[in-house]
Amino acid sequence: MILPVFLCQNLPLRPDCYMIIENTLRMWRMKDLDEIRREIDEIDRQIVSLYEERMQRTTEVAEYKISTGKQVLDRQREAQKLEKVKSLVRGAENRYGVKELFEQIMAMSRKRQYQLLNRRGLTPEIGFVQVDRLPFYTRKVVYQGVEGAYSQLAMKAYFGEDTESFHVDTWREAMEAIQKREADYAVLPIENSSAGIVGENFDLMLEYDNYIVAEQTIKIEHALLGLPDAELSDVQTVYSHPQALMQSVDFLNEHKSWERIPVKNTAMAAKQVVKEQRRDRAAIASQVTADIYGLKVLKNNINYSEDNSTRFIIVGGEKLQMKEAAKVSICFEVSHESGSLYRMLSHFMFNNLNMVKIESRPMKDKSFEYRFFVDLDGNLNDGAMQNALKGLQEEALYVKVLGNY
Repeated sequence: MILPVFLCQNLPLRPDCYMIIENTLRMWRMKDLDEIRREIDEIDRQIVSLYEERMQRTTEVAEYKISTGKQVLDRQREAQKLEKVKSLVRGAENRYGVKELFEQIMAMSRKRQYQLLNRRGLTPEIGFVQVDRLPFYTRKVVYQGVEGAYSQLAMKAYFGEDTESFHVDTWREAMEAIQKREADYAVLPIENSSAGIVGENFDLMLEYDNYIVAEQTIKIEHALLGLPDAELSDVQTVYSHPQALMQSVDFLNEHKSWERIPVKNTAMAAKQVVKEQRRDRAAIASQVTADIYGLKVLKNNINYSEDNSTRFIIVGGEKLQMKEAAKVSICFEVSHESGSLYRMLSHFMFNNLNMVKIESRPMKDKSFEYRFFVDLDGNLNDGAMQNALKGLQEEALYVKVLGNY
C-alpha cells in the first residue's frame, strides 16, 4: 500500500501530505457505518428486552397496589427515582436525556397500571346514564337572544319547529334556567368556523352543573338588513353581534365610514333597527330575521367565508349519553410546570384516542395559568376512554367530563 511506503521512508514531506496521511489514518480507524448500525441494533434489542422485563415488574406492582388500595401515582417516589438515575449518568451531557427517558418509562408504567385497574372493574366514577333518546320533563328549550337569533335556528334544526321554547338575554341566564328546572335544555353557541370559540360558554360549562347531551351545526349566511325604504347608500351605522361583525369584516372594510356597534345577538340588532326607524341604520343578521321583523335585505351573503358555520351545544342538567354517542368533551387543569400538559395528552396517545380539538381558557383566580378543553372521538363505555380518564383523574389537578354525545 502507498501509505506504509511513505511512512517507512525517511523522506521530507510537504505539510499537506501530513494532513492527507492523518485523515487517511483516521478513516482506517473509523468503523464502517453498517457496522455501527449493527451495534445499535443489538443495543436496541437489549433495550426492548429490558423494557418488557420492566413492564412485567410494573404488572406485579399494580397487583400489589390493587390489593392494598394504594394510588398508582407516587410523586415522591418518582422524584427520588429520577434523581437516582441522573446520578448514575457518567457524561453530564446525557443527564437530561436520561431524566426524560425515565419520565417516559414511568409514565408508560402508570398507564399499564391504569389498564389493569380497568380490567379489574376499578373504572373511574363518571356517572353518565345511557339513553335511547333525550327525555323531556317540562318540554321546554331555552336559547339566548330573541326570535330570529341563530340560536333559535339551531334549536329548530335539532328539536323541530314545534318545540316549546323561550328566550333569555344572556347565556348565563340560559344555564340558570336549566339549573332551576325552568327548561329541559339550552342551546348555546360554542364555536364558529371563522371567528373561533365562544369563550364565555366554555367557562359556564364549568361554573354550572350542566352537561352537553348533543350538538347542532348550522351554516351561517349573514345579510345586511335595513328598513323597507332604505338603500345601501343610506347606511351609516351597523348593529350586530361581535362575531357577526368579525365574520363580515371584509364587507365592512369596503365601507370604512360606517360605525359598527356590537349588541348581544344578531336578532337584537334587527330589533334595534326596527325600533329606531332610521334609514341610516342597518343590522347584520340572517334572512330569516328579515322576514320576522319586516326588514329589507340590502346585501346578501356578506360574511367572508362561504363555509362559515357555527357549532351549537345542547346542554341539559343530567349526565345523559345517547347510545350512538361518538364524541367526549372534557376539561382538565394541570400544574404550572414544564411538561405537565404533555403528560396529560400522552394518556390519549397511549390509548390510541383521536383528539379532535383542544382549547385553553385562562383561570380567573390564577394569573397566566390555564385550563384545557378537549374533544375526543369515542364513547365513555370504551375501555380505552376509561383508561385515559383514569389516568387524568389520578394525575391532573381537576377533571370534569362535560358530555358524551
